[in-house]
Formats: sequence, structure tokens, C-alpha cells
Amino acid sequence: MKATVLKFAMAAGLMAGVATGVMAQQKNVTIGVSIPAATHGWTGGVVYHAQETAKQLEKGYPGLKVIVKTSPDGAAQANALDDLTSQKVDALVVLPFNSDELTNPVREIKKRGTLITVVDRGLKDPSIQDIYVAGNNPEFGRVAGKYFVDNLKQGNVVVFRGIPTVIDEERVTNFEKALEGSGVKVIDKQYANWNRDDAFKVMQDFLSKHPKIDAVWASDDDMALGIMEAIRQAKREDIKFVLGGAGMKDMIKKVMDGDKMIPADVSYPPSMISTAMGVTAAHFYTNAPMRGTYVLNAQLITKDNAKEHYFPNSPF
Repeated sequence: MKATVLKFAMAAGLMAGVATGVMAQQKNVTIGVSIPAATHGWTGGVVYHAQETAKQLEKGYPGLKVIVKTSPDGAAQANALDDLTSQKVDALVVLPFNSDELTNPVREIKKRGTLITVVDRGLKDPSIQDIYVAGNNPEFGRVAGKYFVDNLKQGNVVVFRGIPTVIDEERVTNFEKALEGSGVKVIDKQYANWNRDDAFKVMQDFLSKHPKIDAVWASDDDMALGIMEAIRQAKREDIKFVLGGAGMKDMIKKVMDGDKMIPADVSYPPSMISTAMGVTAAHFYTNAPMRGTYVLNAQLITKDNAKEHYFPNSPF
């Protein structure tokens, strides 16, 4: 599959065409969309964009039916996939809760001849997918690592992982590669499930274990909030900054305002689900080839460009 960098303007253009029905041809198609429930801010944004995009697509494409199902965990999502297949979907857009638990259920759906679009977290077997849409996870880790090298230069850092998934591994691996040869050392890392409360508990543990921590890679804005609260309660002053990611509006506002503890962020927009759904629908209603990999760039967000990433009316 050929990797394509899909700019937001291109995605917006596709959706605009859908909204006006310019490309639409009468055809009965059912698309199932299976995504995690709003277990944290980023997935809350995914749910919002999926529901809004479903409405736009159904208006733009005559005969299209989009079914959106949310699931609180991997087992529930596997059950949701069974329900979707019973409704005879022509395509499945799936953002797996985790990679291990969802690979085989999605493989079984693929065997029925269903078009498979995988979003974000990926499956253990990439050959299952016809279309893959995600942020640039290796770049997400590399950009974050470079920020530590350029701005911390040397010191001890702790790393917060998300959920055991393909994308988490890509992020952490490339973060650590970016640190190679520098004075920045990872002294601890732990999964915190991209969850604010879990990150708060893990950070409390890190603070009790390590008398000196120079900075924290949260790798996620929800986790960054939990981390910041743990630091505040512990009254630790050794930590110079916390770097999150995904572009939560509250965090972007802190960057805009020059908050010393949140000096930057790394983009990873939940609206990628809209791109995935739009590309999947276009596969059936246009003659343009849609199979392949669509990658959204990871961008370092600083005070200089934060306004471009600040959307106060967004749910995330």
C-alpha cells in the first residue's frame, strides 16, 4: 500500500463534496463504524466526530446507511462487531480498543468479503485492512523525543505509555530512538491506559520511587492532566515540564498562555475518524481508488503556532 500524507484541507474538501452530493451516485451501501466509547477525552472527540460525520455522509450519499457503535472495552467491541455483521455491512470502519483482542474478530469479518478500514490503533495483522487511516505515530514519538533533546538537553525523564497497541509501540520506540546519543535518560516507563486517573496513580508511584525527575513524557493530554495533579499534590519542584499530545483544547490554551509546565504539545487529531469514514464511503460512490494508507502529520505545537490548533468549541 502506498502511504499518503492526507492534509486536513484535503479531508475537508472531500467532506464538502460529500455534503453537497456532488460525487454521489444512487447506491444502497451500509457502513458499520466500531469505535471505543468516550473513556477519555481523545476518544470522546472520536465519538463526536463519528456521529457528526455519519449524518453528513448519509445526506451526501443517496442510499448510504452508517451505523455507529461505541464499546467500553475490547470484549464489548468484539460483541459489537458480531452485531454489525448481522446487519450485513458492506464495509467496516474500526478503531480497535486494543490490537490483540480485535485482530481475529476483524479477520473473520474480512473473510465475508467486507471492506475493512482500520483507524489509529492498528491490528496485529496489517494484511486484514484494505484502508488504514492514522496519525503518524512514529513521527509523534520522534517529534516528542526531539523536543526533549532540544529543550531539556540532559536529565532524567519518565515515560507514560497508553494501552498495549501497535501505535503505542511505534510511539515509544521512536521516542527512545530520538534520545539516543543525548544526555536525556528514561529512568522509568509504565502503561496508564491514556487515562487521567490511571496516570495520576502511576505518577504518584514514580514520585515516590524517584527523588529527581527532570521532565515527563505524558504522550497524551488526558494523562498529562493526571500527572500535573500528582505533581501539584506532591509539591515537587524538580520537574521542569510535562509534554503531552493529541491537541486537547485545554492543553493548547496552556501552551498559548505560556504555561512553563506545558510549553508544547504534539498534534494527533480525533477527527481522523471523519477522514476514515469519508474515504470508505467514497470507495463505493466514486471511481477514485481509495485503498491504501492515509497518514496525518504529527506537528509540534508551540506558543508560536498554538492558535492554529485551538478550537474552543470542540468537545476535546
